[in-house]
Order: sequence, then C-alpha cells, then structure tokens
Amino acid sequence: MIFVGWKKRCQALEAENRQLRQRNVWLEQRLAQLEAQNTHLIQSLAAAKKHSGNSSKCPSSDIVKPAAARRKSKRRRGGQRGHPKHTHPAFPPDQVHERRPYRLRHCPVNPAHRIVPADHRQRVLQQVELVDQPFRVTEHIAYGIWCQDCHRYHDAPFPQEVQRAGLFGPRLTSLTAYLKGKLHGSYSGVRDFVQDVVGVKVSRGYVAKLLRKASQAFGPPHGQLLELLPHQAHLNGDETGHKNNGQRYWIWCFRAVNFVVFKIEASRGTEVLVRILGDGFRGILGCDYYAAYRKYARQCSVLVQFCLAHLIRDVKYLCEFPDAHVQRYGQRLLAGLRGLFHVLHRRDQLPPEAFARKLAAAKQRILAAALEPRQFPQRFGGDPVHRLIANLARRFAQHGEAYFQFVATPGIDPTNNVVEQAMRFVVIDRHVTQGTRSAWGRELCERLWTVMATCALHKHSAFTWMGQAIQASFQGRSAPSLVPDTS
Repeated sequence: MIFVGWKKRCQALEAENRQLRQRNVWLEQRLAQLEAQNTHLIQSLAAAKKHSGNSSKCPSSDIVKPAAARRKSKRRRGGQRGHPKHTHPAFPPDQVHERRPYRLRHCPVNPAHRIVPADHRQRVLQQVELVDQPFRVTEHIAYGIWCQDCHRYHDAPFPQEVQRAGLFGPRLTSLTAYLKGKLHGSYSGVRDFVQDVVGVKVSRGYVAKLLRKASQAFGPPHGQLLELLPHQAHLNGDETGHKNNGQRYWIWCFRAVNFVVFKIEASRGTEVLVRILGDGFRGILGCDYYAAYRKYARQCSVLVQFCLAHLIRDVKYLCEFPDAHVQRYGQRLLAGLRGLFHVLHRRDQLPPEAFARKLAAAKQRILAAALEPRQFPQRFGGDPVHRLIANLARRFAQHGEAYFQFVATPGIDPTNNVVEQAMRFVVIDRHVTQGTRSAWGRELCERLWTVMATCALHKHSAFTWMGQAIQASFQGRSAPSLVPDTS
C-alpha cells in the first residue's frame, strides 16, 4: 500500500512538473514578445521624435518645431546696430526723364525776412513710376507686287527675327519666362499679369507658345552645361521629388563651381548618374549617403565627399535615442564632430601647417570614436551592440574616409549645403505649381531653373540674360553662354 501511494505521488509530481515546464516555456515566449514590443515602442518613440534637426527630414515636415528652433532670439526685428545702411543709388542724368524744381519765394519763419537764392544747396528725391503704356508697338508692313510674267502677287518677306518673334518681342517674351520661372507663376497668373499690368490681352495658349520659344532658346546653353559636368574637378549633387501628370519623377541638381544644372528624370537610381556624369568621372562628388551615390562610387571608382551636415543630424538622433548605450555612442561622436568644425572655423587664424595638423588630428578622433564599438563592444552593451550603433560603425568602417576628402583636397566643401541652397527655390516652385504635365514642360522647367540658379550664382540679371538668349534665337545666332569667360 505504501509503494502504491508513493507511485501515485510521483506521477502527480511529474504531471505538475510538466505543467510548470510548459508554463515556463509560455512565459519565456511571452517575455520575448514583450521585449520585442518594448523595443518596437522605443524605436517608434524615437522615430516620432525625428525632426529636421536630427534627421534628413525637410523643415516643412516639422509639425512641432524642436526646442532649439522655438527659442526666441534676443535680437530685435529690422536692421541691427552697426549694420551698414543700404540706399538706392541715384539714377544717372541720362535716365532722368523729367525734372521738377521747387523754390522758396519767402522765408518760412518770417515772410518779411530778406532772402538770397542758394542754388548750390540742393536736396534731390528721385521717384520711379510706371508709365501708362509700358510697351512700344512696332508695325511691320510687307508690301506686295504684281508680277506680269508670273501672273501672281509676291509679298516682301519679313526679317527672320520679326517672323520668329511674332506678337511679342524678345524682352516681352523673356518677361513671360521670368514670371514663370522666378515668380512661380501659373499660365493663368502669367496671362493675367500681362493683361492687367502690361496691358496686352493674350490667351493661356499663347503664354504656352511663348514659353516654348524661351525653352528652345535656352536649350543650347543648358546642353553646354550638361557637357561640362563630367569634366569638373569638384561637383555636388542632390535630388528631390517631382510630380509629372500625377507620376513620380525626380529633380536632379548638380552644382559646379561656376554653374548649376537641373535635370528631371523618371529614376532616382545610379543609371542617372552614369548617364549624366559618365563612368569616367574623375572629380570629387559631394553628396549625401544615399545608396545611388554609393553604388556609383563603387562601380565607377569615383571619389565622394559625404555630407558632414547629414552625418551630424544622424548623430544627434542617436544622442536623443532612449537607449543609454546609443546615447553614449552618439555623444562621443558629436563631440568629435564639434571639435572638427571648431578647427574649420579657425582656418584664417592658424598657419597652414598647424591647420592641416589639427584637422588630421580631429579626423582621427572621429574615426576612433566611430569604430570603438567594433574594437570594444563590451563598452556599448556587449556583443552584439545595438542596431543603430552597429549600422553607423559599419558605415565608417566601409566609407569613413569618404567623409574627409576635404582634408586632403583643399577647396572641397565638407557639407552638401551649396547644392541644397540651389534647390531651395525649386522646392518652392514644386509646392506652388504642383509639378508638370508633359515632356516639354519638364524640359522648360529644368532649363528655366538652370538659368535662374546660374545667373544668381554670378549675381547677374536672369531677365537680361534671357532677353539676350531669346533675341539671339530669333536672329538665328548662338545664345550667350551661362558660364562667364574667365580666360
């Protein structure tokens, strides 16, 4: 009886043990699920805190501005103390159409006082005003003859430039293109401006016809700049989205030292870089860390300078991440980057040898901080380290030198800011006009933007250049180059 009792007791304990083991397995699975959910929540929380200051997101995407951006400046509005006064230069005498003199006939204090004219003392106020009709109409008349031998009429031909221009001359055509390109005008807006302000009634279709003429005139200079791109020693590139008749396209921008070129393409891939820059590009390409640039650099053996401003934003995101190990890694990297820019800002204060030495030392400190998790993983939570740490450490292991091309090559910008600044008004145009609807519309936009950006780079009047290019096109001559002759 005692043996039977012990046997039943052992069977009950074995059944209870099996239940406990099953419950332990279930608890372990549940714990793993909760840990995964917790990791996902942490990552979601960190992603929700992404803004333009710690990522590549555009400033317009910030629903709530970060605290640094909300901080109120202590400066007052308007010109600051010590700021040089800006006044409009006086018009030369040949530009003054009318002069109106004003003289005192008696003393304003006491009319009985004796006065003497002092014409050497003058105060001049020049006022500019629109005339009632800000255009001039030229009527071209081609008379006909009757040929008694041909038994038909023959008309005198119009000059080529008059025939090609049609209703609008070169300057009025360039005004239409300027309103479209610089002021982001719609076809209806340009038509209304020409009708209400200039005083010439036209249709939307004729506005489109004028813009086609302008695009044709800008084609050769735009093509010339595209041909110059593969031969540049320094070049910066970037891309942004574009809508064409509801389909996704991409605006590619290339910023050289002396010019800016825009190209609208259906792809954001490496094939665009190969088609525009070629597989033999031997300059240094400044860009962000987007995969297309990395693939292009790997396939075509191109030197790249990755943007340090983008890297700083990525590192700031690590500094704000909830995980303590990630924060520590980001803070060490951010300190090294700040030290690098501290040296860059002292370029004019240091001798060339000392500047190069301090720059190289700052570079080594950043590389050491970036690769530390690969050498000492125990300092960052053990092996394996956090995914964000591992990703950035792997980026530096593979492409660390690409962040410091400017150290060995003077004149290289360590950031990609120059091309992003050139693209700013294009992004505004995209928001205002909602993109394009045809192939010739894309062609017009990329040529207009190229003209605007390059003229702004050289501080030249885009309106004046467009008038010269359109007039040359009407006359059958070559358009002036967008790149100034430095020879």
